[in-house]
Amino acid sequence: MKGLILSGGKGTRLRPFTFTGAKQLVPIANKPVLFYAIENLVEAGIQDIGIVVGDTGDQISAAVGDGSRFGARVTYLPQDAPLGIAHAVKIARPFLGTDRFVLFLGDNFIREGIAPLVATFRRGECDALIVLAPVPNPQDFGIAELQDGRLVRVVEKPQDPPTNLAVTGIYMFDEHVFEAVESIRPSARGELEITDTIQYLIDQGRSVLPQRVQGSWIDTGKMEDILEANRLVLEMLPARSEGYVDDDSRLIGTVVLEEGCRIENSVVRGPAIIGRDTRIVNSYVGPFSSIDHHCVIENCEIEHSIVLECSTLRDVSYRIEESLIGRYVEISRSPLKPKGYKLMIGDHSKVGMV
Repeated sequence: MKGLILSGGKGTRLRPFTFTGAKQLVPIANKPVLFYAIENLVEAGIQDIGIVVGDTGDQISAAVGDGSRFGARVTYLPQDAPLGIAHAVKIARPFLGTDRFVLFLGDNFIREGIAPLVATFRRGECDALIVLAPVPNPQDFGIAELQDGRLVRVVEKPQDPPTNLAVTGIYMFDEHVFEAVESIRPSARGELEITDTIQYLIDQGRSVLPQRVQGSWIDTGKMEDILEANRLVLEMLPARSEGYVDDDSRLIGTVVLEEGCRIENSVVRGPAIIGRDTRIVNSYVGPFSSIDHHCVIENCEIEHSIVLECSTLRDVSYRIEESLIGRYVEISRSPLKPKGYKLMIGDHSKVGMV
């Protein structure tokens, strides 16, 4: 079997981050969400992986490399424009050949992995396997309709959903999928839809097996979802300390300190992870926080947040909560008077003030 990961797309729900970076490289517990997808495939015994890339292809290839660090072989497949998931399958045909494959959207996160699902598909008793998960907002997803346990219909973002079972960003196909992607037509938004592909296979009498996800699945397209995925990973990390903690500091609960980080006169309450060469000074870092490498947190309080690499938070008067802070960001209290907020904020940003 082969793996196909989609890492294109505009990432509009994560702006302004995705104006300058790939959404698949936003970190969860200091590791890009894309890496979890690659690791899931390798854990399931799939080493030959194609990654479909778009405008951020250089960033993706720089981060992933040739795949050897994961025990995989990675081939990059450029997609000229984001014309749909099924279009990505279509252009990947030379790479996939006649092999059965797993299609994995690069911003999807499944904590418990996909090995049991792949094992089911490997038995060869179906032409496709579709992974489903119950969601509270089915009108925002492609939704599966079942009859007596069989998948009979897939509806894209229905106003009146027949079930709450969303089609996740994890699919498995054999070579019959290429007949489907060649036969369907672009949707109203100009894309070749994967839901239409699945429906074509159903209508042609192909065996499409629905399987509910085992464990926690998240589509990390929004900030709230990334923070939730971060929480789920931090809950499972074992404590580890490769940094320095002075006598005036306390670590409470499960805390990961990566190489070269320094904790000075501070409290870090886990689960939390502090990245390489980061300094925490006179501060409080609360549960479910991931602070990436080469950051400075000084005279601040922060919890349930993610701070990307090389950012500085200094002398912030109020606790920072439920926040996603980008790369090379500087947040500080201005010494200038009269007092006031001095801001430079890009398009599509969100700021909460007290």
